[in-house]
Amino acid sequence: MSGESEQFKKGLAVRRDVLGKDYVDGSIAKADDFMMAFQNITTEWCWGYAWTRPGLDRKTRSMLNLAMLTALKAPNEIKLHVKGALTNGVTVEEIKEVLLHATVYSGIPAGLEAFKAAHEVLKAEGALDKK
Repeated sequence: MSGESEQFKKGLAVRRDVLGKDYVDGSIAKADDFMMAFQNITTEWCWGYAWTRPGLDRKTRSMLNLAMLTALKAPNEIKLHVKGALTNGVTVEEIKEVLLHATVYSGIPAGLEAFKAAHEVLKAEGALDKK
């Protein structure tokens, strides 16, 4: 990964903080030339630009992501970002409220997919056992 831009390096640090070093480094390591183009744009622009802007903290950004991913019916990404949301200090109650709010605007089928995906991660992380 030598020769990456400063924005890529900044994004890589944030991405690792939120999603976990093993996940991020594994995604980059298994990327061939075709997929590396996606890794580059994701790391530079999503994580190096959008996630590092002033004005919103990581917790708020995580909640926004969960709402948008619910609307997009993207359960695999929801799973990833639920774990990131927990890392960023979003509580189980807040995750539930974000998903409920997004369901009203996105529709019951989208909400169901989001709840199932989030439940799977929250259960695996032991987050549902905590009071």
